[in-house]
Amino acid sequence: MKIARFETEHFFARYEFNTPYQLCNSDCETMSIETLLELADVSITDFTQQTLGYTESQGNPELRQNIANTYQSCSPENVIVLATPVEGIYLTARALLNPGDEVIVLSPAYDALINMFEHVVGNENVKKWNFHSSDDGWELRIEELTQLLSPKTKMIVVNFPHNPTGYIPSPQIQQEIVAIAEQNNVWLFSDEMYFGLTHEGTTQIPSMADLSPKAIVLSGLSKTYGLPGLRTGWLVVPDDQLIDEYINWKFYTSICSPGPSEFLATAALKIWNELRQRSLTQISSNLQIADEFFHRWPNHFTWNRPLAGSTALVRFHVNSVNQITARLAAEAGVLIQSGKTLGSDDQHMRIGFGRAAFSTALGKFDDWLTDNPKIVENQKQ
Repeated sequence: MKIARFETEHFFARYEFNTPYQLCNSDCETMSIETLLELADVSITDFTQQTLGYTESQGNPELRQNIANTYQSCSPENVIVLATPVEGIYLTARALLNPGDEVIVLSPAYDALINMFEHVVGNENVKKWNFHSSDDGWELRIEELTQLLSPKTKMIVVNFPHNPTGYIPSPQIQQEIVAIAEQNNVWLFSDEMYFGLTHEGTTQIPSMADLSPKAIVLSGLSKTYGLPGLRTGWLVVPDDQLIDEYINWKFYTSICSPGPSEFLATAALKIWNELRQRSLTQISSNLQIADEFFHRWPNHFTWNRPLAGSTALVRFHVNSVNQITARLAAEAGVLIQSGKTLGSDDQHMRIGFGRAAFSTALGKFDDWLTDNPKIVENQKQ
């Protein structure tokens, strides 16, 4: 049985390693192994003396304890360490769903959060809970979620802070989502890869894992903590029997996580808050630069400033961002990404604020727009 094309990853496979100035990355600035170990006060000799044997399928106990410490009401027994975060989406689809079940998914979204569930339950059984753009930014309408529910609904899939819009719900809306899941006895799968990246002036919300026994949480080190090369992720699963089901499916995927990644992840989780603050500082600086950029180009873009996370979805007043992407990469070495790859449309682009080179890349984009003054006039609707 075939699965839908993974547009986002095909896009990055084409452009990421040959386009020098990138504006659409969703991760945060990374660091060397040496720097990570120094920050965590861990000996590099201890790292090099690690053996390369199998590891525990549920994950290293110390690492699971360190992960549990980042939550208010999670024990190490509730944590499953993943060889890669996307593995958690696959395991969830397989462990919890059957063909014909219905799933409600936020849209737009990272491809795997839609395509994987469509692959298991059928395309016609995945319903989109769509974002709306307003003068105040992006919004979700709870009444639309309730209208999508049916007796066949088995899962609601959310992602907060949201990729790509940068939306995060108020505590009240979060509680309403939780109440809907519990009242209808459906699983709430919460992708929290950007958890903790809440911008100044926005209210931080708790993890869904700390709110409901119906919540299954996915998180990892790639985004908030700036360590995507480790590929380490985890699930917080509330039920022992369900954990057994997950582990059985994990035996068919990775079996266990790589020992070197687990060692470095254990070190990273000792200083998780320091790494998070490092990312927030970079994002805050880049957002100020972005504010100035979009202020200079009001006829080219509609700027909905994100509330949280490391990404935003920006309206570019052209007919096709995809067409601009190819030309911009070839002429200026600058990479932008159409929202269409994420289930939005080709008049929006995702922009990422987590990397140190953001200012340089945005400056190159600014120069290109200056050199092409009729780009919007020639393409706008």
